[in-house]
Amino acid sequence: MEDGVLKEGFLVKRGHIVHNWKVRWFVLRQNTLLYYKLEGGRKVTPPKGQILLDGCSITCPCLEYENRPLLIKLKTRTSTEYFLEACSREDRDAWAFEITGAIHAGQPGKVQQLHVLRNSFKLPPHISLHRIVEKMHDSGSGIRPSPNMEQGSTYKKTFIGSSLVDWLISNGFAANRLEAVTLASMLLEENFLRPVGARSTGAIRSGDLAEQFLDDSTALYTFAESYKKKLSPKEEISLSTMELSGTVIKQGYLAKQGHKRKNWKVRRFVLRKEPAFLHYYDPSKEENRPVGGFSLRGSLVSALEDNGVPTGVKGNVQGNLFKVITKDDTHYYIQASSKAERAEWIEAIKKLT
Repeated sequence: MEDGVLKEGFLVKRGHIVHNWKVRWFVLRQNTLLYYKLEGGRKVTPPKGQILLDGCSITCPCLEYENRPLLIKLKTRTSTEYFLEACSREDRDAWAFEITGAIHAGQPGKVQQLHVLRNSFKLPPHISLHRIVEKMHDSGSGIRPSPNMEQGSTYKKTFIGSSLVDWLISNGFAANRLEAVTLASMLLEENFLRPVGARSTGAIRSGDLAEQFLDDSTALYTFAESYKKKLSPKEEISLSTMELSGTVIKQGYLAKQGHKRKNWKVRRFVLRKEPAFLHYYDPSKEENRPVGGFSLRGSLVSALEDNGVPTGVKGNVQGNLFKVITKDDTHYYIQASSKAERAEWIEAIKKLT
């Protein structure tokens, strides 16, 4: 990284006038967060814009968009709001940690508090949140929502916090109540569940990731509507449940060359094993459905030369490129943001081919 750069990488930013979402390359410096358009695998200078961090406040996690659970919200001294979306919880927490450090530089007490973010819980590698939620929806052994009352109001199709904790333990997803509460908090954070009523909603606003879910017989929750949302026929793509059932090994933003128009677009890539698939998503869309993907069995992956534009690559795109050739001889050209990131992706994919 350049001198004075604390962190850089892709984030998805909400527009100010038209509230659409676009991928931008962000560069964090001590007092400023710059963002750039990307063309041909390179950031376009000068910056598209900048966020002045002096007097800025940060909200993380930000729950203002139901279908975008990995948001950071920045509010400047002039009350301008910026919504930035990361590709994973770890990436979001890393950005929040560095941005908060830049905001509070020179205030050691504030910086010490950031270690709460650094120690935020992580999902054990052998547990898939999607599988837990599928099991919760099972008509025989899952959670059964029912009418519940809180402060004189009746809420349909809800369940109480302590019941979910009991269920997670009895189904072997957690060893004790503390683990189960942590896991339930992650289901909330990833937008599989949502709070219902004042008790559980108030806990969400506490800001402590590990205490967002209440192991309490008066706290109510329900399944998030986005989990059950049906796609229109136009949005459906040919993907089997089996393809998406594997354990997530790695995910991140990468640039990909299109097959027909050969233009380059940033996509959120998700690498899964058992079965081994690489899917990619359009980060500007709210639907959490892949726009494409392929099996890695029998595939070949290799780095492309950094000097000049490699054969098969269209446009003046060079540097940090790699290629995946599938079993049916389809060629995918992908660009990472650094040599180190390219090496990490190639190594992870090779283990699954």
